[in-house]
Amino acid sequence: MKSFQSLLVKMHEIYDLAKILKLLNWDKEVNMPVGGLESRSQQIATLSRLKHTLFTSSEFGDLIEQSKLETISFPYESFEASLVRCLKKSYEKAKKLSVDFVNREADLSSRARFAWAKARQASDYSQYQPFMQEVIEACREKAELYGYEENAYDALLDNYETDTKTKEVALILDNLKKDLVPFLEMILKSKRLVDDSFLYQKFPIEKQKEFAIQISKSIGYDYQRGHLGTVVHPFCTSFGKDDVRITSRWNENFLNAGLFGVLHESGHGLYEQGLDDTLKRTDLCSATSLGIHESQSRMNENMVGRSLGFWQKNFPLLQSIFPEQLQAVDANSFYCGVNKVKASFIRVEADELSYNLHILLRFELELAMLSGNLAAKDLPEAWNEKMAKYLGLKVEKDSQGCLQDVHWTRAGFGYFPTYTLGNLYAAQFLEAAQSQNREIMEDLRNGNNQSLLQWLRVNIHSHGKKFTPKELVHKVTSKPLTPDPFMKYVRKKYSLIYDI
Repeated sequence: MKSFQSLLVKMHEIYDLAKILKLLNWDKEVNMPVGGLESRSQQIATLSRLKHTLFTSSEFGDLIEQSKLETISFPYESFEASLVRCLKKSYEKAKKLSVDFVNREADLSSRARFAWAKARQASDYSQYQPFMQEVIEACREKAELYGYEENAYDALLDNYETDTKTKEVALILDNLKKDLVPFLEMILKSKRLVDDSFLYQKFPIEKQKEFAIQISKSIGYDYQRGHLGTVVHPFCTSFGKDDVRITSRWNENFLNAGLFGVLHESGHGLYEQGLDDTLKRTDLCSATSLGIHESQSRMNENMVGRSLGFWQKNFPLLQSIFPEQLQAVDANSFYCGVNKVKASFIRVEADELSYNLHILLRFELELAMLSGNLAAKDLPEAWNEKMAKYLGLKVEKDSQGCLQDVHWTRAGFGYFPTYTLGNLYAAQFLEAAQSQNREIMEDLRNGNNQSLLQWLRVNIHSHGKKFTPKELVHKVTSKPLTPDPFMKYVRKKYSLIYDI
């Protein structure tokens, strides 16, 4: 195992560089003054280039091949065989990207991020349009460098959902849409009125944070190994399973934005904090895909954090922190209010049902931009047309339209579909968990997620990247990904709320 041990030494160095890069990016989002952009962009580009050079070196490639021979008889699920298998795929992909491209992509992401924030604040897409054009061109170049057989989008999607094809995602989304849209229309036509006006009051931000921290602790997020920061667009990042940081944004006049942002990012954080210790400082010490990662955040935000039992347990605490605002509200009314279904401009504030139409919109726009059927200058118009088509909304300003997401500040087409895949994975995992451990359903009814969390620790979190998403979902649920459990879940939940 001499080669494998040498491989581990090199892997640890590369892993550490990757985490330092993440730390620079986290600081850029949370703490860095605007004036530091140029020097930070240079630092990020330099480290990205060094990391890429080390990872794609012939020496590292040789160690992977030699380690493959050394571990050929190891069980498929073993740490050694899994790491070699994972590294070989990543190495072969990374080798296709030139050092020049990696350097330019890192620089573009830094510059575009600040241009986007400025344009979003001004609600003026024209300020960002040149950067959007650069992003599109970088995505096309990246797809060509990777290579593909059927669709250029396949090459980019594989970065986020391993071994998944565009046509597979399109079929899943189409099957979901066939059942989801009619059900959504039934709810919107329901005579049952759900009041959520109490969510739109003045809620002092420091008190919001106080409650959010307490509630995220109660579901298992460990602040001894975590931190809550404030940003323009919420995210979670990990520098190792013992330093996993979450962020949120806050709206003094709308409770949901910060609260459910924290619950969502805590779900990501629970995944990262739950990785097995044996995977530390290796490529396996991360989620197997963004869809699986999103399954944890969406499950935590919605299936746990928007459940009736959760609020029957936790609403008294929230009410004690905001007695004036919530004195006339009870737990059941609050539960219905935070689950109100209505067309929304903002994806991260959308309900569980219409949220998926936001993702479909972005998926279709990415395909059009990548193929050349949609130019950067025409993005706002195309976005607004689809918002009217799918959600019946007329977009009045760019900040509630095509400038609302940070994702198009990098060559990251292929990311958005993972959100809906995450919803579907979450429902399928929850169904499997409840069938395998009957206590989970009862615990959730009582607002307790700990038995579910323990099941997730064993069946999802601990494995890291040992399995592809397809392998993992079949291992855990004994069937491929399907929209059926999600539709079963939402029909049961929302039929009761809307009396249909």
